[in-house]
Amino acid sequence: MTFLAIDVGNTRLKWALYQSPHPQAPLLVQGAEFLENIDKLADGAWASLPAPTHMLGCIVAGDAVKRRVQEQMEIWDVAPQWVVSSVAEAGLTNGYDHPARLGADRWVAMIGAWHRVLAQGSARPMVVVMVGTAVTVDAIDAHGKFLGGLILPGHGIMLRAMESGTAGLHVPTGDVREFPTNTSDALTSGGTYAIAGAVERMVQHVRTRCGAEPKCIMTGGAGWKMAPSMSVKVELVDNLIFDGLLEMATCRFSA
Repeated sequence: MTFLAIDVGNTRLKWALYQSPHPQAPLLVQGAEFLENIDKLADGAWASLPAPTHMLGCIVAGDAVKRRVQEQMEIWDVAPQWVVSSVAEAGLTNGYDHPARLGADRWVAMIGAWHRVLAQGSARPMVVVMVGTAVTVDAIDAHGKFLGGLILPGHGIMLRAMESGTAGLHVPTGDVREFPTNTSDALTSGGTYAIAGAVERMVQHVRTRCGAEPKCIMTGGAGWKMAPSMSVKVELVDNLIFDGLLEMATCRFSA
């Protein structure tokens, strides 16, 4: 009953093979590839894996990339299944105007975060932040309803936009400073505090809406860079999407 979880973002494909489709299942092996290298998986990292019994994936990179991933999976006799956001799943209710249009990565991450908080004690309002190529900041109330969320550019997009839109500006990597005194630090600090400000504003909105202090969970490849600059307390979680996929797999494959 091995289970393969796949998370295909805008930059990388991450995968993990678990002993079973269950949140407490032991992790057997995991890996990651940049999207330009995924055509090598079948002859590379996946060649020696035992064939998974089930697979569930989350993808935001588009249908062309999905087809490339599925071609690599042809070495196994397993039916690929991909998450599409729904009205409700795994204890979470989707409050989006058109539920199916909510990004699958946001939906899966929120399911993972919701069950993480339930496992820590009792339900409470939440703010779920993913920091990657793009940044999403999503709100959940204490009843497990997704209230809505923000989308803004990640650090890289912000800096590239500044380079392309500002004559003569070239952006090397800077440091986050309270009072930047050079252009590199000013740009890095500006992007960091823009993201932090969006998170802090959503925390305020949830606090007002729900009458309680929300739990804030942050994930994503650049989450570790953001966490030290946050003025609100955040819990940093490495593989929140895998957590969500495991919760969803329990419901889908337990029979």
